[in-house]
Amino acid sequence: MMAVLVVNLGNVLAEFAGVASAMEVFGISKYISVPIAAVLVWVLVVRGSAARVEKIFLAVCTVYFAYVVSAILAKPEWLIAGLHLIPPQILRLIPTARQFVQAPPFNASYFLILAALVGTTIAPWQHFYLQAAVVEKRVGPRQYGDTRRDVLFGSISCMVIVFFIIVCTAATLYASGHHEVPDAKSAALALRPLAGNWASSLFALGLLNASLFAASILPLSTSYVICEALGFESGIDRKLGEAKIFYGLYTALIVIGAGLILIPGAPLVRIAVLSQVANGILLPLVLVFILLLVNRRDLMGDQVNSRAFNWVAWISTIAMIVLTIVLVYTAIAHPESTGLSGGT
Repeated sequence: MMAVLVVNLGNVLAEFAGVASAMEVFGISKYISVPIAAVLVWVLVVRGSAARVEKIFLAVCTVYFAYVVSAILAKPEWLIAGLHLIPPQILRLIPTARQFVQAPPFNASYFLILAALVGTTIAPWQHFYLQAAVVEKRVGPRQYGDTRRDVLFGSISCMVIVFFIIVCTAATLYASGHHEVPDAKSAALALRPLAGNWASSLFALGLLNASLFAASILPLSTSYVICEALGFESGIDRKLGEAKIFYGLYTALIVIGAGLILIPGAPLVRIAVLSQVANGILLPLVLVFILLLVNRRDLMGDQVNSRAFNWVAWISTIAMIVLTIVLVYTAIAHPESTGLSGGT
């Protein structure tokens, strides 16, 4: 519980860092945007019902298509972008594709970013929020099929959006020599001369939406998992007086997360990256316990994992354990090479 609480607080920091960076593109100071965002996400959950909150979340998901539009406006080489869906180390083994790719070295920085990418894609808090939402909606066995399709559709569409985000930045910033991006504001502003004002604004709008979205869900996920584990009342449909610990923890995470971002000179991008690295380190612990539980027939009945899902899940879990060991060893032995000892 302590590990989840600490890691999720780091993630809340990252989301308010995203709000600050996005609004700075439009000339709005973080000292104005972050407090307003904190109040908005607090009111949304505390004063709303589960059904209403879910509908709002579904509606704002459409804003993520801003990244698709930004990528199209950037006019990338789509064939090369498609080739890069294959890991570059493997792609370079194909003679005809070798000229289109540059394989990054397997150094400490590479493993750091790899851990962050996995941590932000399969974040532990997502597992907790998903199961809590299923309980909140009182989903029964007859709705399991619909819930499963819902999760699959959400996961796949999420990865499609991520692809367009990468294409957008690679085709503009990286292609034009912007290899060091200190913050999201710099990324959005750099898009203007390369892909136009619309691409820059859409990039910032997508970042703002994603940050507000996650800033609502992350503290909520944390409150769910801790209150459920310790036996406290929990749920958005409960009134403030009925679930004091639940809403108190939710409020505290928002206040602390937003407050720390307001500290002058807070390294926004570094906070965002390292919080996702923390997700990646926590992930193997979460996955091991989930897999042990989901394969217990006395708990799950006929809903236990299939053999195919177990193979994928256990291979992913073992890979994350190995990556975590390599990353931790590198951070201890050579902290300067990972960026953990200072700098951007």
